[in-house]
Amino acid sequence: MSLKTAATAVFQNAYAPYSKFKVGAAIRAASGVIYSGCNVENVSYPEGTCAEAGAIAAMVAAGETALTEVYVIADSPMPVSPCGGCRQKLAEFGKGHVPVIMGTIAGEEQVMTLADLLPGAFNTDHMKKS
Repeated sequence: MSLKTAATAVFQNAYAPYSKFKVGAAIRAASGVIYSGCNVENVSYPEGTCAEAGAIAAMVAAGETALTEVYVIADSPMPVSPCGGCRQKLAEFGKGHVPVIMGTIAGEEQVMTLADLLPGAFNTDHMKKS
């Protein structure tokens, strides 16, 4: 299964009764296994969960901690990028060169790297004592 297929399939399961904005995400772990997630809203904003965070949680729950590719899809007029928090979450488990493909249900796609999406990402280098 491709990342696009996995993200599109899970997109259908998104729980978005308030915003009506469904998002699906799929990530490929270093092992090659694909994990997916969808956004899950809650009436008490901001207590919902983003699609990317759900996919990361599934990967970590399976015992993996490295991702090599990301696909995010939404029914939007242009490709939707991960929110700021999810960019940092993705950077926790992926290197800067990891491609992030952002797509629409209509088929439009845009590709950026994690480093493009989050330049100067906070990482463990910032925590080293000199």
